Amino acid sequence: MKNSLTRSAELDHDVVEADEYEPIPSVEPSTGEMELAERASLRRIAGLSTELADITEVEYRQLRLERVVLVGVWTDGDAAHADASLTELGRLAETAGSEVLEGLIQRRDKPDPGTYIGSGKVLELRDIVVSTGADTVICDGELSPGQLRQLEEKLKVKVVDRTALILDIFAQHARSKEGKAQVELAQLQYFLPRLRGWGETMSRQAGGRAGANGGVGTRGPGETKLETDRRRIHKRISKLRKDLAAMRTVRGTKRGRREANEVPGVAIAGYTNAGKSSLLNALTGAGVLVEDALFATLDPTTRRSTTPDGRAYTLTDTVGFVRHLPHQLVEAFRSTLEEVSGADLLVHVVDGSEAAPHDQVAAVREVLNDIGDEHESGMPPELLVVNKIDAVDETRIAELRRLMPDAVFVSAHSGVGVSELREVIADRLPRPDVLVDALVPYTRGELVARVHADGEVVEEEHTPDGTRLRAKVRPDLASALEPFTGKE
Repeated sequence: MKNSLTRSAELDHDVVEADEYEPIPSVEPSTGEMELAERASLRRIAGLSTELADITEVEYRQLRLERVVLVGVWTDGDAAHADASLTELGRLAETAGSEVLEGLIQRRDKPDPGTYIGSGKVLELRDIVVSTGADTVICDGELSPGQLRQLEEKLKVKVVDRTALILDIFAQHARSKEGKAQVELAQLQYFLPRLRGWGETMSRQAGGRAGANGGVGTRGPGETKLETDRRRIHKRISKLRKDLAAMRTVRGTKRGRREANEVPGVAIAGYTNAGKSSLLNALTGAGVLVEDALFATLDPTTRRSTTPDGRAYTLTDTVGFVRHLPHQLVEAFRSTLEEVSGADLLVHVVDGSEAAPHDQVAAVREVLNDIGDEHESGMPPELLVVNKIDAVDETRIAELRRLMPDAVFVSAHSGVGVSELREVIADRLPRPDVLVDALVPYTRGELVARVHADGEVVEEEHTPDGTRLRAKVRPDLASALEPFTGKE
């Protein structure tokens, strides 16, 4: 960029004098923009392959995107619901870095206990895998260890279920220390019952000092490599739980500090890719990463904001939800999701451009209710916010207003409705409820500043003895003002 600007200046030197150039303002990229550039820099560009003819299969799989076939079992609901679930699975696969080739849906009362889709459908699936050249099959459900093993034996390719796919996306997108630990814990809990071994990995290790050469100490069952792996995973899970408990304490301390200062908190929750991070940026200018992808941001972000009347509050962007969110992730991210239960207001963001937004709302509420049942206070009051109204027509907006009459309709991208949302949030937040009448001396100007920042000033008068204030404040600020009440 610098070279091009210098060259342009040299070409125009005869036309414009040097002192007439205006300095070009430098705009620092936000944290989200830098993270988005980092992700894009590692993507493979199709059509630029330089593979050798004798390249090995393992090296080939590392160089190119995985080619996947999707498989789903339709057990309840209508056909549109089954298609939407498989379409979402395709978006998850693309987010994980795969190329979707084909999709199959099997109509059954319940998944087959042996092969998930039944022996006949497995043969059909095998033909599709061979004809398309796919190297991975992704199933729209959580497979048991037996189903996973049988499918891989019959299809001769790698088989992944919906849970493993979501865990893989979380592992790619986690950035903070807490987020990485939460994802690793969820992955270990998922893979522990699915450990398998081949060949020498199943052989028994000899005991004693004799080692594997025979003699004293080698008689007896010993321990298999698989058992050793399980033992190491159990140890790692225990350590991760201790680390997360310590991080949970730190998070609770920060939350307790905000509660002690009685700063109201707003939690932003919703389905993945509904625009939660975009809404946080629109309300606070946080500059967090925004990407049109599922689970683009995982680490919670808390930013301070103010209502139109000047009251301070915090906004916390939480992890997104999805249909059939793996229970391992709910357990691992429990400390993060507790930010929702501790908030004064829950802003539930809904994607207005989706065909069935009510299904997404139900999926989010199901997880939130499970978390709220464990807390005495339960879930905070909910404010529905329909986002992305700039991507739908007026007829669709009218239909959504009829379905969700209490919702606020906004576009975080264009800014439409954001100012109205700020007003609604201000009305829903708890207000100071202690009325005080105090004469604050001019030497205690910090108390007057706190009243203006955290309270609602009803009347203010400057007298020779100090500032006369009638205001509604929180109990802690009322206690600080008590020595100055009743003075003339």
